[in-house]
Amino acid sequence: MLEHLFGSRTRVKLLRIFFRDSDKYFYVRELTRLLDVQINAVRRELINLSKAGIIATISEESVAIVAAASDDPHEAKRKYYQLNQSSVLYPELRALLMKSHMLGEQSLVEEFKNADDVRLLIFTGIFTNAKETPIDMLVVGDISERRVAKIIADFEHEHGAQVRYTVLSVREYSERKQLMDRFLYAVLDAPHAVAIDTLKRDRV
Repeated sequence: MLEHLFGSRTRVKLLRIFFRDSDKYFYVRELTRLLDVQINAVRRELINLSKAGIIATISEESVAIVAAASDDPHEAKRKYYQLNQSSVLYPELRALLMKSHMLGEQSLVEEFKNADDVRLLIFTGIFTNAKETPIDMLVVGDISERRVAKIIADFEHEHGAQVRYTVLSVREYSERKQLMDRFLYAVLDAPHAVAIDTLKRDRV
């Protein structure tokens, strides 16, 4: 949808990445890996977004500060880019991308509803801005991991995001919950959104 408005799918994916981590510095090859597109396409869109004032090129002094705090000695040689939150377009773009993200989540939920027997679907991590969580999505039910992988891959390709997820059977979920499993409660105690829950219905 947004690629028709902006004229480029790569540009939309870049915007989603920059707005998802608005304070983070990115370099070209890192963005190329995240988007899985040709480096020339990324460079071209970075130039376009820079000219529009939506992203900023980080100065050599700032890059040196970043590199000093990094374990990678080569980072100081890279040119970095960051979202320009002072841009006059920032509020409108942020609102538009948030609406698009919400629509993407809804389509993702529908995919799982139309799949096999999914009993519980929880969004956290990148979906709720819970940066300390070990995963972004928990899927509980009889759905095959191959089916989940396909749904997630399609979402990642469309939205330029990487989704960490875990699939558990109902039995595994119940056992882990009873044992106060540290991993599971790291997910349940973090900010999260429950999209599907038929387990609650069974408990009534």
